[in-house]
Parts: sequence; structure tokens; C-alpha cells
Amino acid sequence: MYDLILGFMQEIMNLGAAVLLPVIISILGLIFRMKPGNAIKSGLLVGIGFQGLGLIVSFMITSLQPVLSFYQSMGSGYDTVEIGFAALGAASWTVPFAIFAVPSIIIVNIIMLRFKLTRVMNVDIWNFMHFLVPGALAFALTGSAVFGFIVTVGLSVVTLFIAEKAAPEWQEQFGLDGTTCSTLSLVGWEWPIAWIINKILDAIPGINKISLDLETVSQKLGIFGDPAFIGVIAGLFLTLMTGQSIETILTVCMAMAAVMVLIPRMVGIMMEGITPIGNAANGYMKQKIGNEEDIVIGMDVAMGLGDPACITCTAIMIPITIGLSFLVPGMRFFPLGLLAEVCYISVMPVMATKGNIFRTLVIMTIFMFFSMWFMSMNADFATAMLNITKVSFEGASVTASHFGWNPGCLLVTIIARLMGIAV
Repeated sequence: MYDLILGFMQEIMNLGAAVLLPVIISILGLIFRMKPGNAIKSGLLVGIGFQGLGLIVSFMITSLQPVLSFYQSMGSGYDTVEIGFAALGAASWTVPFAIFAVPSIIIVNIIMLRFKLTRVMNVDIWNFMHFLVPGALAFALTGSAVFGFIVTVGLSVVTLFIAEKAAPEWQEQFGLDGTTCSTLSLVGWEWPIAWIINKILDAIPGINKISLDLETVSQKLGIFGDPAFIGVIAGLFLTLMTGQSIETILTVCMAMAAVMVLIPRMVGIMMEGITPIGNAANGYMKQKIGNEEDIVIGMDVAMGLGDPACITCTAIMIPITIGLSFLVPGMRFFPLGLLAEVCYISVMPVMATKGNIFRTLVIMTIFMFFSMWFMSMNADFATAMLNITKVSFEGASVTASHFGWNPGCLLVTIIARLMGIAV
């Protein structure tokens, strides 16, 4: 029976955000007394926008494959395999408490909204893996499913407070009114680090005077500062660095230009669906429980990719990440999969620096260095966690990005080391 329920839950989550979002948003619309037609339309618009966003990010990664393949040829002699977040997420869903954790997270969120303990309604269900992975790690190290469950649900509560704190800056920088980022690994770990580094840069003479944002560049360069042209320049930079053919150079340049123009359009479609839901939620809360504060909807960090600075910094960070991999002490893996996640790492530094590209790149470089260091350092913990799941990697040593920047995983590994827990 348990395996049947678990299988059903896994199949539901495997549908992805593009399918889950329309359903979740439509149900929320009905709960908040929207007309059925309007609720369904909002759900469809959010799903369409997110599907488009995912397709464009996938298109970008596919278009950059010749560049990534060039760097892949450098990677040899490592003893650890880096797996992507999709495989890690699938593994985390096989732990015994997974089927109880998701409904518990949703119920706790509703209770906290009801008692005005938070303003955030987290609909980022496909990213609940950010809570499940540390919980699965805690279970692997202690053998206690109860402890793993507590870690999972506890992290979801902490995320609500952090997401609420981040909401003003998130909305100001990206223009995403009524929303916030509730992706734990980035808003709960990278954002505070980015904020601290940005403050340190403020105190360094000379450095604190460097201001490079795309709005200023656009004003000074005119048409050549347009996002489409910046995409072409980014594509040219990547392809020339890796010695690509003329055909590949032109293809990548056109792809990057398309990405820079289309991602903001997809985010706009999502916001067209989210805004009515946010308005309905706020009206419902004020009418039913007298909550005078507006409800904020927690969303995936990918929503921030609509800022052109994010994609620009992504293109520059790809070769920097490769360079850093040769400088990290005790590096055990080649970060090929990590390159596909660089775009998501750009969002919080852009938010913290208000779009200053120079500072964003400084922050991303520091963050990426330590992330790869932690990923290598925690490879044994990652392998131990995956060994207790039903996802097999044939005895290989593995690691993943969550063991480098998920605050839950980092905290669990630190406690395990302090307690002398062997893996």
C-alpha cells in the first residue's frame, strides 16, 4: 500500500511544474472565490508561462552544448560523478516519510497563514525537494524517519520567514508584484551571502564606485545595449573562447539573443495569471480572517530570469566556473551538470546588487568556488544519502549541487561531523 501511494505521489511530481502549476493555481482561485472560468484561465496562463520559461532555458542549454562539450573534454581523472538536481529530487522521493511530508508542509503553511505567522503562500511544490533532500540525508545518517520528517517540515517553515523577508527586494528588482522566491537553497543561502558580500564591496574604496548595470549600458550604447544585442555579444564571447565554427557561432549568437528577449515575455505571461490569484487571495484573507497584510505567493527562483542581467552573467560565469574547478582544493568531480544550473545562481546576486553586473559576477564567483568545495567535501554524505534510496548509481561516489548550497544539507553535514557520525 505504501509503495502504491509513493508511486502515485512520484508520478504526480514527475508531471512537473508546467502541469502541476495550472492545477494548483486553479484550485487556489476556486478556494479564494474566483469565478471558475477566471480561476482556470489564471492557472493556464501560469502553466503556459512556466512551460515557456522551461523550454527557453532548455533551449539555451541545448544551444550551448558545443561550448559545454568543449569544456567536457577537460574533465578526467575524477573519482566522483556529479548528478543533476532531477536525479537527486527523484531519489529524495523514495524515503519513507516523503508521502507524509508534502501534505504536512501544505497544512502547516495554511495554519501559519490563518494565524498570521507568515504572509507567504508557497505554491512552489516541485521545489519541495529542497526540504526533502536534507531530510533524506538526516534519515540516512541517523536511521530515523521521524527525524528526517522533522528536518523536512522544519526547513519549509524557515523558508516562509526568509521568503517573506526577501519579498520587497524581489518585487522591486524583478517587478514581480505579489510574489517572492521560496526556493530554499537560493533565497535561504545564496541571498544572505550575496547581501553580505555586497555590503563588503560597499566598504572597499574604488570597488564601491564601479557600477555596471544593463540599464546604464543601454542608455550609453543605444541599440547595442538592447537585450537582443547583448545576447549576441554573450554568444559571441562563449563561442570565440571555445574556438567554434562560423556556423556554430552564428547559431549560438541567435539562440542567446532569442533567450534574452523571450524569457521576460514568458515571465510576463506568468504574472498575468498570478496577479488575479494574488488579488483574490488578499481579498479573501481580509474578508474571512481580517488579515490586513497582503498575501505573497512563493514561486520558483526561475521567475527572476526575466532580468537580462541574469542571462548576461550566466554566459560570463560558464568559463569562470570551469576555471574555478581547477582551483578548488580537493576537487573530486568535473562540474558539467553544474554549468546547466549557473543561470539559477545568477538571480539572487542580481537582486542583492540591484543589477550591478560587476558585483554580481564577483558574488557568483565566490559563491561558486565555495559551492564546488562543499560539493567535493560532502560527496561521501551525498553518496550515503543516495545509497538508502531506490535510485542506483552502481556503487559510484556521487555528489550534487544541493550538497554545496542547500543550507539544510550543509547544516546536517556539519552536525554529523561534530557528532562523529561516520558515512
